[in-house]
Amino acid sequence: MRSSAIRRTAVAAAAVSLALLAAGCGGGSDSGSDGKKADTKGKESAAAEPAAKVLSAAELEKAALAQGDVKGHKISEAAAKDVVATDDIKVEKEVCTPLANALMGAQVGEPGAFTKRTVVSEPKKGAMDKATGDAEDAFKAAFDITTTQLALGSYDGKGAQESVAALRTAATECAGGFEFTAAGEKQKINKITEVQVKAGEESVAWTMELEQGGEKGEMKLAALRQGSSFASFSSINLAAMGGGSFDLPTAVIEAQATKLA
Repeated sequence: MRSSAIRRTAVAAAAVSLALLAAGCGGGSDSGSDGKKADTKGKESAAAEPAAKVLSAAELEKAALAQGDVKGHKISEAAAKDVVATDDIKVEKEVCTPLANALMGAQVGEPGAFTKRTVVSEPKKGAMDKATGDAEDAFKAAFDITTTQLALGSYDGKGAQESVAALRTAATECAGGFEFTAAGEKQKINKITEVQVKAGEESVAWTMELEQGGEKGEMKLAALRQGSSFASFSSINLAAMGGGSFDLPTAVIEAQATKLA
């Protein structure tokens, strides 16, 4: 497979490792005073419910995962070369833009504060010992490493909820695949399949088939919302790039949700 913006990031990170009307329909003419009472009560309830705290840039940095937060993983601030601006991502179908942005670890929506981390799983102990003399088997054993680009933002108003909703809509509308260009390189997603994840107040996740240079590989994309914060997790595993599968990085996702709670 030719080098791509997605794959280059994973290769670099892996090398370092190796050394995201409940109200019933009431009808009729009696809706007058009762309707007003219900409306007033609803407004009072909404007013009494405290708004989620919007994290400042400094607070967001503290809430983001750091080295030592996830056992068996190396966590670092994302390198400048791994940060792709939304302006550098061009999507064939506009409705798919939130997915393309999240896949590249870019902003989804308009966060007031934003930060990124690179999370790399450490090689599994004894993996090389179990590998056969076959070169492909040895490669998969050595590079069975999942690299996750974690993008974390805090939002005013309902920005975090809207980011989750935008991803859900995009996944439905673009389930059959889509193409986009990131940092000048063409990327193609052939299909999107939803997978189960539970973290934070809201969470979503998918498996995506990536095609590059005629070869296919698997990616995972997850996202969660906790209060006014939204996190996306774009993951790739080098050993699965030529075919095969890998697990969603649930330990990473759950750890970030815990820090945000």
